[in-house]
Amino acid sequence: MGAAIQFFRGVDEPVVPDIRLTRSRDGRTGQAMFVFEEPDALAPETMGDIAGMFMLDEEGELVTREVVARFVNGKAFALEATYTWKSTEDFERFMRFAQRYADSHDLGFSGGKDQADDAEG
Repeated sequence: MGAAIQFFRGVDEPVVPDIRLTRSRDGRTGQAMFVFEEPDALAPETMGDIAGMFMLDEEGELVTREVVARFVNGKAFALEATYTWKSTEDFERFMRFAQRYADSHDLGFSGGKDQADDAEG
């Protein structure tokens, strides 16, 4: 099974996000910020129905409810989602998902020891 991101259960989002990670100095807590430019989930008929972002892989599901739309000239342009972890185990689980997602979408990571920036296609 590959990894996928969904805003609606059962519907994979085809747009690949830009993902930026930040971690605390001790590495235990942090956030992954996702930016999807012009995602399918922003179609006018679905606006307002997004209840979260679901990251699915062979281990199960990671969920965040922190999803907001970014508007440009009054038109929804992007979705921004933030996934927060509060332990080293949660971070390691997220990174396993991120690696599977990258592998499923022919992406690579770039960045330093404490940062994996800019998923590249």
